Formats: sequence, C-alpha cells, structure tokens
Amino acid sequence: MEATQAISLSGLIRRFRWRISLTLMLVVLEAGISLLFPLFIGLSVNGLLEGSYQGVVLLAVLGLAALVVGSARRFYDTRTYAGIYEKVASEMVERERHRGASVSKITARSSLMTEFVEFLENSVPEIVGSVVGVVGTLIILYGINLGVFAASLGLLVLVIAIYVVTGGRNLRLNAGYNDELEQQVDAIASGKRHGINAHYSRLMRWNIRLSDLETLNYSAFFLGVVALLFYAPVALVTNGVEAGFVIAALMYVFQYIEGLVAMPLYMQQVIRLREISSRLNDRSVPI
Repeated sequence: MEATQAISLSGLIRRFRWRISLTLMLVVLEAGISLLFPLFIGLSVNGLLEGSYQGVVLLAVLGLAALVVGSARRFYDTRTYAGIYEKVASEMVERERHRGASVSKITARSSLMTEFVEFLENSVPEIVGSVVGVVGTLIILYGINLGVFAASLGLLVLVIAIYVVTGGRNLRLNAGYNDELEQQVDAIASGKRHGINAHYSRLMRWNIRLSDLETLNYSAFFLGVVALLFYAPVALVTNGVEAGFVIAALMYVFQYIEGLVAMPLYMQQVIRLREISSRLNDRSVPI
C-alpha cells in the first residue's frame, strides 16, 4: 500500500513520475532558452556593428519566450508539489502513529519530510537548469575557443573530486545533526534551562562543523574559479575572437561559474536527504 512505501527522493520521483516529468520538461525548456541569451547578445553586437537589427529583434523574441515558459512552469510547480506534500506527509504521520512513535518524533520527522518536497520544488529545477547550463556552455565554448573549453572542463572535474573526497564526512555530520534535532521537542518539553541550553549548544556545534566543511570545499573550488577568470579573457582576445563572441564567451564563463558555485549546495542537500531518508524509514535507503 502507498501508506507503507519507503520515503526517499527516488521513491517520490517514481511514485509521482508523470506530474514531476511535466515540470522537468518545462524546466529543461526554460533552461535551454536561458542558455541562448549570451549567444544572442553576441550575435546582436556583431549585427549592430554591421548595421543590422535582426539580432536585436531575435533577442527580444527570446526574452518573451523565456517569460511565457517560466511563468507557466511556476504556476504548475506550486500546485503539483503542494498536492504531493499533502499526500505524503499525511501518510507518514499515520504510519508513525501506528508504530507508536512519540509526538516529538513525529513532529521532528514531519519537519524533515518537508525537505524532500521543498527540494523537488525549489532545488531540482535549479539543478536541472544548472546541468543544462553547464553542459550547454561547454558545448558552446568548445565552438568558440578550445582553450577556454578545456579550462572550464577542468573546473568541473575539480568540483566533482572535492565532493567525492568529502562526501562520507558530510553524511556523518548530517546524521549527528539530525540525531540531535530529533531531541528538540523533548528538550523543550522538559522545561529545564540547562537541558535546553545544552541541546541548542550541541545542535549549533554540529551546524558549525557542517559549515566549516562547506567553507573548506568552497575555498578549494574558488581557487579554480580565479584561475579560469584569469585565463579566459586572455585566451579569447589573443586568439582574435570577434568582439561579439568575446562578450558572449565571457558571459558564458560567468554563467558557467554561477552554475558550478551552486553545485556544492545541491550536493550537500542530496547528502542530507539521503540521511533523512534512512531516518524516516528506520533503515538505510538509497537516495
């Protein structure tokens, strides 16, 4: 029965695959349109330098298309994920009551459950958009300048390597944080100032450890960003790339970096949801 289904990110996607598939199709379409903006700006600049307004007109049409698709997706997303949360959260509460779980545990797990739906509604579109942007940007940069393409690809490899190395520690820290979070209602209900202070002190220590790890990862990644920002304009200008395409390529580099900067946050969220999935199902559940 649906009420006894294990709660995991992949499980929710499979269960509501048709509703979610439509949102993802709209996300991919929106991301594809956004990917074309720097290229169309570059074409507009080259066209204006030659006295043509055709590129500017195409840029305006692209902007209107982005507005229509983006608005339609957001209207649909809100209603889709509100329905998913209403159904799954109710089932989870009923299942925990049948298991004899305490009110404090049900309350904590209901809050954790919210993170799955929020991830699907808010983060998945951003992840898909970032992936489309990163892959599309690499393809376009390959056509503009091979050196900038290679440097950008190297930055992506660096991001993946950082999180392969630190993923296990990240998962353990999230487990410790969530263990303490589940004790929050009991600590508050005890009414003892010392116990409440001790609980929040332990919670913040876990939070600081997670933040420190994220900061170290980000610092390593940003060294690669600085190197790419130094190399890209030099490579483009010294290789005689047209002015419009120099502007487009640099915009793509900044867009690419923006996508990669967000990637560590998404990886952190996925690791956290993996740990929450295991907790909600009282066993190890793959995400």
